[in-house]
Parts: sequence; C-alpha cells; structure tokens
Amino acid sequence: QVQLVESGGGLVQAGGSLRLNCAPSRRTYRDYAMGWFRQAPGKERDFVAAISWSSGSTYYADSVKGRFTISRDNAENTVYLQMNSLKAEDTAVYYCAYGFRYGSRDVDDFGSWGQGTQVTVAS
Repeated sequence: QVQLVESGGGLVQAGGSLRLNCAPSRRTYRDYAMGWFRQAPGKERDFVAAISWSSGSTYYADSVKGRFTISRDNAENTVYLQMNSLKAEDTAVYYCAYGFRYGSRDVDDFGSWGQGTQVTVAS
C-alpha cells in the first residue's frame, strides 16, 4: 500500500505562514483527489482542503477559506498546503490522504493516511 509522507510542520507565531508538503512513498497512478485534514488533541479529524489531481480544482473548509491554499505539482507528484495568517486554533496534527470521491469532506472517503505533521501556532 502506498503511504503518504507529510512534512513542513513546525512552530510559528500567530499571523505567520507555513507550507506543508505531501508526497507518496512511491510513485503511483494519480486518478484520485488529494486532501488535507487536521486533528487537534481530543478532537475529531476535520477536513481542511482537497484538490483534484486531473483538473486542479479545489475546495476548502470554511474555517480556512481565504487563508490556506492547496496546490499540486504533477511533475513532482506532490501536494502542498500553503497556510497564511495562521491562528492559534489552527494548531493540530495535519494529515494528507488520497480522496476516493472528489467533493467529499468525509474522512471515510479518504485513505492511505500519512503519519501527520505537527503545526503549532503560538498566540
């Protein structure tokens, strides 16, 4: 099974920026969407953003719209999450995953989860 590897997390001050990266452990066909989720301690894993590999169309959670941008590099087989104007409430472990149904925000419609990368926003 292909595993996704996230990187780019860290500690940042409120108002700052980070860029997360997500790449598969090996190359595979890319007929799926890719999504980012996040999970804060004691909370459920929540949808953040997703992108279609083929069309590049995107959709976002309302809480991050206008601040976060998801993009993909087909040549590098990598998906990015640019996070700007970070807030303390963005603190969480961020995960990427393959999406089986474009347009879904349901965690059950995503799979091959990575290990996650910690994002901490200091207020």
